[in-house]
Amino acid sequence: MSTEEEHRPEVPTSFDGIKTNEKSDEEFRIYSQDDSPQRVVDHYRDMRQFQTVDFYRRMEEKYDFENGAYRKLMTIEEAFEALEDYVDSSDPDLDLPNKLHLLQTAEGIRRAGHPDWMQLVGLLHDMGKIMFLWGTGEDGQDGYSPDGKQWSLGGDTFVLGCRIPDDAVVFPEFNEINPDMHDKRYNTPYGIYEPHCGLDNLMFAWGHDEYMYRMLAANDTTIPQEGLDMIRYHSAYPWHDKGAYKHLTQPEDEDRLEWVKLFNRFDLYTKDEENDIREEFVDDLWPYYKDLLEKYGLQGKLKW
Repeated sequence: MSTEEEHRPEVPTSFDGIKTNEKSDEEFRIYSQDDSPQRVVDHYRDMRQFQTVDFYRRMEEKYDFENGAYRKLMTIEEAFEALEDYVDSSDPDLDLPNKLHLLQTAEGIRRAGHPDWMQLVGLLHDMGKIMFLWGTGEDGQDGYSPDGKQWSLGGDTFVLGCRIPDDAVVFPEFNEINPDMHDKRYNTPYGIYEPHCGLDNLMFAWGHDEYMYRMLAANDTTIPQEGLDMIRYHSAYPWHDKGAYKHLTQPEDEDRLEWVKLFNRFDLYTKDEENDIREEFVDDLWPYYKDLLEKYGLQGKLKW
């Protein structure tokens, strides 16, 4: 446990100091077949249908970092350039390139005075969507086409290998189309898991979170565990927002939950289409974050 995490952080109950837009709290994360954009509905239907234990294991093998394996060597700056035109089809709150969302999140955390490693996490947390460089539409990783399938790049993640909780996921009406929910190995509350096996032993739906966590670990970053948890679990809304999976997690996972919840406030409430700070990035912001990358071992060419 890092020296900066000697107690649980205070999770804001008011978002006035975080938001950079005029939207009310109720206007964020609207998920219904009547009110959500059709691209979002389609995304979650596909995600629920195709995210299975077998798919996870196939992606785990495809994006393996064991024994020095990688797909490409790139700097963080080069990866940013590759993501410049990527727009998340699962997000009902933002229709601008992902790079802008990353900058808004990082700068929001910086303004709030949180540790520099958390600011860096804000900058990096969605960069796992770089998988689209090696993915296909069949695997839900098409970031090239305007309407490409992205169901294993982004979106709320849920635990694979056990029953999907109807009361904790968006679009629960799609749960029944998941093949694993018709497999007796996977469709019970515990499924393949032992009671209280712990957060890190759960397989969440494959996406940018898990990939980026593995990428950072493979490159030996010194970002503290709290920051790596933010990256790995920030899309796990059934866990950190709805309180699901308590029968599978351990008491010590509650401390980790508070850090992820704190990060989530910035991930969600700094989204602002009127606050385009990308032009400031190269001259004003990049030197600051470049120093943070070096501080936490992420300078130069990295394994992706």
